[in-house]
Amino acid sequence: MTKVQLIADAGSTKAEWCLLNNGKIKTILTSGISPYFLDGSQIEDLLSRELLPRLGRVEVEEVFYYGTGCLNPDNRALVLKSLRRLFKAARVAVWHDVEGAARGLCVHSKGVASILGTGSSSCFYDGKKIRKNNPGLGYVLGDEGSGAYLGRKVIQYYLYNTFDEDLRARFDAAYVTNSAEILERVYKQPLPNRYLAGFARFLADNRGHYMVENIIEDGLNDFFFTHLCKFREAWKYPVNFVGSIAFGFKDVLKDLCSSYSFELGKILQKPMKGLIEYHS
Repeated sequence: MTKVQLIADAGSTKAEWCLLNNGKIKTILTSGISPYFLDGSQIEDLLSRELLPRLGRVEVEEVFYYGTGCLNPDNRALVLKSLRRLFKAARVAVWHDVEGAARGLCVHSKGVASILGTGSSSCFYDGKKIRKNNPGLGYVLGDEGSGAYLGRKVIQYYLYNTFDEDLRARFDAAYVTNSAEILERVYKQPLPNRYLAGFARFLADNRGHYMVENIIEDGLNDFFFTHLCKFREAWKYPVNFVGSIAFGFKDVLKDLCSSYSFELGKILQKPMKGLIEYHS
C-alpha cells in the first residue's frame, strides 16, 4: 500500500507542500522558510498556522523536505528537529534546495541543475547524486542572477539616479517609497533578501526598455560566468533551470546558453512535478 507522503519545496519567499494520499495530490502554499532568518520555534509556529490545519486528519507517514539554507549542517538539523516535532509518527528526511532542483529537473538523468529564484545556486547531478556543487554565498556576497541580485540592481539604478526620466516615473508609479524607507528595509528590517527580490518584478513589467534588458542580461550573465562555467560538464550535458526568475526570463537564458554553447534542458517555475516522479 502506498504511504502518505508530504513533499516540500521551501524557498526563502514561499514554500510549496504536496500531499500524496492514495493517488490524490493536494498542494498547499505557505510562507518561505529560511533557517538563516527563522529559528526552530518560529518554523514550528509558521507551519502550525499555515500548513497543519490544511492537512486535515491525514496521518503523514513520510516527509521529504527540500529547503534553502539546508546545505549547512546546523540549519539542516534545526529544520529536521522542527519537522520531527510536528510529524512525530512520520519518517522525516531533509535535503538542501539544490538537491531538490537536481531531482526535480533531472529525476534520474545526468545534467547541470540551477536555481534562479530569490537566491541562486547550481550543481552537476549524475542521475543519482550531486557530484559537484557551486553554492551561492547569499544575497550580500553572491546570489548572482537571483531575484535579490536583480532587485538590488533596480534599487541601485533608482537611488543612484541612473534611470532615465521614463523609467524613474514608472518606478515611482509602481512603488510609493523613498530612499530612507528603502535603506531602512534593507539594513534594519527582517528578510531583506525577500524585500530586494520583490523589485525584480519591475524588470518583468518593463521589458523592452534598454536599461531593463541590460540589468537582466548582465545579472544572468554574472550567474553563467561565476557558476555554470565552473562545471566542465556544462558543455557535455543539458543545463537546466528552475525558479521564478528562470521561468520569467527564459528567453534571456536561452540566448545565453546559445552564446556559451550550452545545451539548454528544462526551464521550470517549480520542481515539484519532478520530485513527485522521483519519490514515486
